[in-house]
Amino acid sequence: MTTLALFSSAPRSLCVLRLSAIGDVCHTVALVQAIQRQWPTTQITWIMGKVEASLLGDLPGIETIIFDKKQGWQAYRSVWRQLHGRHFDALLHVQAALRASILSLGIKARYKLGFDRQRANDAQWLFTNHKVASPAAPHVVDGLMAFAAALGVNDVTPRWDVPVAPADDEWAASVLGSKASMIIVPGSSKPYKNWTVAGYAAVADHAAQAGLQVVLCGSSSPAEQALAAQVEQACSCTVLNLTGKTSLKQMLALIRRAQLLLAPDSGPVHMATLVGTPVIALYAHHNPARVGPYGGQENVVSIYQTLVESEHAQALDTLPWRTRVKDEAAMELISTGMVVQAFERLWSRLQKQVSHASTV
Repeated sequence: MTTLALFSSAPRSLCVLRLSAIGDVCHTVALVQAIQRQWPTTQITWIMGKVEASLLGDLPGIETIIFDKKQGWQAYRSVWRQLHGRHFDALLHVQAALRASILSLGIKARYKLGFDRQRANDAQWLFTNHKVASPAAPHVVDGLMAFAAALGVNDVTPRWDVPVAPADDEWAASVLGSKASMIIVPGSSKPYKNWTVAGYAAVADHAAQAGLQVVLCGSSSPAEQALAAQVEQACSCTVLNLTGKTSLKQMLALIRRAQLLLAPDSGPVHMATLVGTPVIALYAHHNPARVGPYGGQENVVSIYQTLVESEHAQALDTLPWRTRVKDEAAMELISTGMVVQAFERLWSRLQKQVSHASTV
């Protein structure tokens, strides 16, 4: 496997293939923008899912092509029709999933970069001609930035610059007002990742006593709306429940204006990274060192290592990097006290920063 960069000067065009999910497309923004910083003339086309495009489809300088998986086989044909007659200098195939690999068959590129055998699930290595070595750092973002390095990008420090439209920002400002706010996104797309209703309610009440306005957010799925309603009912404090009432863009604007976010292992954790909002993220099933908020590990509440080592009777560093805790009730083992302590540490630090800024 060669370690030489593929390009010594700006390639004419690149295609990025990352369809889903919200957290992973948020990670991929850092890769795309690192390329843009070094090679602003390079034309970048990003193929992403329909929901994901509703959040990131208007990134500056990026052509977005939507893959709508609900259309079945027609989704593939639609993308291939749009790309007919086009040939890219390189395809960055950064989703090790069979549907993405099938889609890559209709994308013409000199180089098709994919994961090495350590990370290439669903036989992705069969669909690529240049394997990107896994980095020493385990985080998904570091793995993505290795693609930038393989191309020849010099500065692979992850950074995000995602603008919030004035209309969305003004809406968020009108909703939150001048009050310091904590947003809680209690639900995720996988119910086993959710924390307890009682836990969320207790932390919400604690935050309200500290002077914060508590706002519940989430998708319009019946499960997430039902969970948010249960949390609202369990709270002693008054909460603003916006679950199912915002677009992803509006939720991003709310997160950007909030002082902090509380959420389980889910997309909003990484939306907070996009806009620089501190997040208390809750992990039991997956390794937060790999999939937690990038650069925000100090605020993570995790029992993953304890549980996975107990489940497998092995040290964490001897287990495969994707090893998941199988206990479906694992999140219930995160205590309210653990999360309250994390809140106290973060809120105290944020208040000190505000106090320092006001005296400078």
